[in-house]
Amino acid sequence: QVQLVESGGGLVQAGGSRRLSCVASGRTFRSYAMGWFRQAPGKEREFVATIHWTGDSTYYRDAVKGRFTISRDNAKNTVYLQMNRLKPEDTAVYYCAASYGSNWPPGRYDLWGQGTQVTVSS
Repeated sequence: QVQLVESGGGLVQAGGSRRLSCVASGRTFRSYAMGWFRQAPGKEREFVATIHWTGDSTYYRDAVKGRFTISRDNAKNTVYLQMNRLKPEDTAVYYCAASYGSNWPPGRYDLWGQGTQVTVSS
């Protein structure tokens, strides 16, 4: 069974950058669309970005367009979220997720990591 493990979270000043990584175990990683989500205290979990299994197509929420970049390295079973020009409102626990289905963009994510905290100080 595939497992997802995020890393790269931490404390960063506003305007700074951070790169999150999500490593997947299992041989079928390269066939899954992958996504990043986040959940701030007291708020619902929200979609951040997603990437097709080929890496050729991506989607972002409007609030992060132009600042965040999702990418993947199927040879390393890893998906990344490069976050630039961070804002205090980006503070949240960030989760990666895998979608087993074939729809694009995914309508559902089936497997979740444990999350990594990102805190942006003003």
